[in-house]
Amino acid sequence: MVHGATNRSLLTAITLAALLVTGACSAPGSDSGATDTNTSAAPATAATCGTGPVKLKGYFETGFPLPKDLATEFTKQFPNVTWDIREDQFAVITQNAPRVLADDPPDLMRLPQVSELVKDGLLKNLDGYAQAQGWTAWPASQLEQMRVGPSGERGNGPLYAMGLNFSMTGVFYNKKLAAQIGMTQPPATLAEFDSLLQKAKDAGLTPINQFNGGATGGLAFPLQNLMAAYGDPAAINDWIFQKPGASIDTPTNLQATQHLEKWIKAGYLAPDINSQDYATMMSRFIGGKNLFIFNGDWESGNLDKQMAGNAGFFLMPPSQAGGKRAAMSAPLTYGIGSTAKNADCAAFFLNWVATNQQARDIAVKVGGSHPMGPADAYMPPVQEGSVTASTLAAGATIGQDNGAMDFIANATGAIYAKSWTPQLQKLAAGQQTPDALLKSVQKDYESQVKN
Repeated sequence: MVHGATNRSLLTAITLAALLVTGACSAPGSDSGATDTNTSAAPATAATCGTGPVKLKGYFETGFPLPKDLATEFTKQFPNVTWDIREDQFAVITQNAPRVLADDPPDLMRLPQVSELVKDGLLKNLDGYAQAQGWTAWPASQLEQMRVGPSGERGNGPLYAMGLNFSMTGVFYNKKLAAQIGMTQPPATLAEFDSLLQKAKDAGLTPINQFNGGATGGLAFPLQNLMAAYGDPAAINDWIFQKPGASIDTPTNLQATQHLEKWIKAGYLAPDINSQDYATMMSRFIGGKNLFIFNGDWESGNLDKQMAGNAGFFLMPPSQAGGKRAAMSAPLTYGIGSTAKNADCAAFFLNWVATNQQARDIAVKVGGSHPMGPADAYMPPVQEGSVTASTLAAGATIGQDNGAMDFIANATGAIYAKSWTPQLQKLAAGQQTPDALLKSVQKDYESQVKN
């Protein structure tokens, strides 16, 4: 999921009006392929939806209103464009992505991980659109996670996806329950956080509730936050981006996994996490059943509505006082099928999401996250003291500390469902050790990268 998380730097480029002028007589976008890794192979291609009827086929993630709200607003502004939207849970999309893109490619699809999809020639190379629409003038950090080189290494090479926004993860908390244990401000260190967890347990509260059932478990969220508290987020990114020689089995990551195990053994997590899905976790938190959850800013707008004034947010504290903050921070990634029927219109939509004022309003108010787009682009006002204000401010801190990480679940197409989730479920059940967990994930990773 990471649905996201966020580097939060922002952008300069061409305006939507310029797009409408240049987009009317453009050639089709360049096709992707397993060997299409040279940016010069994608000619500059202005995106357009034209003036005739267009039906965009979308494959979106269920449970998150942002994509559909954007689609609705887009049709209001461009009535010739309608939508045929299919929705599935992220776990299902993760399993289905290669088959769907090969057999019935959507014009626009929520993507779990891009490297294998690029290698199989299933995603369109977006460099032509990027050049024509001015995306190359945006801060490079916004797009680097969606670039894939010839060896499958991410971070450079052609662009194969775009984000609807930049999302970021951290810790949400219930302010009323926090007051019950004397928490007046977010913890400054990991030790302070541990102390709050113990106080919550002593007060008869559930300190942390985290979904961990199904094919995409949520214990990866606190684990990666703990990894960043103990170690260098750049090393985690190297592993996710498949840099040669990178390993997840490191001494600091072992400390982090041991710390998570300590939380489990201390009873700081709800005892039924392995049978919980994401919706259950959110329902319990909104219902006041637990103090903390690890989640992303895509819930900020929802929590501002359903827990108005009673939800707070903070970044995972470092292991040492004064340490820099880090967070899982990535685009809410969408791609265009390599043989999509309406690729130019899908690319036009992606550019509109980043540059149109109403679209940027929706990205912040509904998605709770920082929009993509030019550095000097319009930013909607947010209410002081809201969860959304807190997550946007936290994003600025991550940018200052250079602490943005992609999600460890995005290292390969199968690593989340087939390795992280079952291994963390075993850890929660007391059937796996931290050391063996990391070694098992690394072994799976090396096998998947080779293939």
